[in-house]
Amino acid sequence: MTTLVWIVLPYLCLAVFVAGHVWRWRHDQFGWTTHTSQLLESRLLRLGSPLFHLGAFGVIGGHAMGLVVPASLTEKIGVSEHVYHLTAVWGGTLTGVMLVTGLALLIARRFVNGRVRRATTTMDKVLYAALAAMAALGMTATVGTNLLGGGYDYRETIAVWFRGIFWLQPNPELMTGAPLVYQLHAIGGFLFLALWPFTRLVHVWSAPLAYLWRPYVVYRARRGAVPAAQPAPAAVRDGAHLPISSGRPDSRAGRRTV
Repeated sequence: MTTLVWIVLPYLCLAVFVAGHVWRWRHDQFGWTTHTSQLLESRLLRLGSPLFHLGAFGVIGGHAMGLVVPASLTEKIGVSEHVYHLTAVWGGTLTGVMLVTGLALLIARRFVNGRVRRATTTMDKVLYAALAAMAALGMTATVGTNLLGGGYDYRETIAVWFRGIFWLQPNPELMTGAPLVYQLHAIGGFLFLALWPFTRLVHVWSAPLAYLWRPYVVYRARRGAVPAAQPAPAAVRDGAHLPISSGRPDSRAGRRTV
C-alpha cells in the first residue's frame, strides 16, 4: 500500500497530466478556453476572480518555495529556519485566505445567478469541488498545524519525497510519518494534476505572452471620419442610368460637370 500510494499513484497522475494535455490539444482545440461567463454576470466575477487568481499565484509560489528549494539552500543565502517559517506561515495564510474568499465568491456566483448556473457544466462542478477540497486541506495544514499546532517541518520529509519523484528516486518511507492532513493534501495534489487537462484550467498554458512585445494598436477618433454614403436616388433604384458627377462646379453652366 505504501508503494502504491506514494510511488505508483504520483507517476500515474503525472502520466495522465501529460497525456491528457496532448489528447486535449489534438482533439478539443476549440474547447481550449476559459469558457468565460462574464457576459452572463460580472459583479461577483469582478471581485472574486482577482482574489482567486492572486491567491492562487501566491499559493503556487509558496508551494514551489517549500517543495522545490532545499532547506540547505535557503540557509546558505542567509535565510534562517525561523525567518522562513514565519514567512511561509503568514504568507501562506494571507494568500490562502485570498484564494478561499475568491473561490467562495465564484462558487456562490454559480448558484446564485440562474444564467451562470445553467452554463455550468458537470466538469466545472467537479473542478470547483476539487479546488474547495484542496483549499480546505491546505488551510488546515497551514493554520491548524503550522500556526496553531506548533508546526511541522515538511521540508525534511515531504519536500524530499516530492523532489525524489522527479529525480526518479522516490522514498515512500518519508511520507508514512507525516501528519494525516499533509498526506491527504499530497494525494489530493497529484489527483488534481490528473484532473487538470480535462477542465477549463488548460487556459493557463495559453496565456497571451505576446502582449508583452506586440506593437500598439492605433485607434482613430471618429472626428473627421468619412461620412456615410447617401442613399441612391429613386431613379437609380428604379433601374435608370444617371450621369456620374465629378464633384467640380462648372463656372459656365453653374452646375456640376459630368
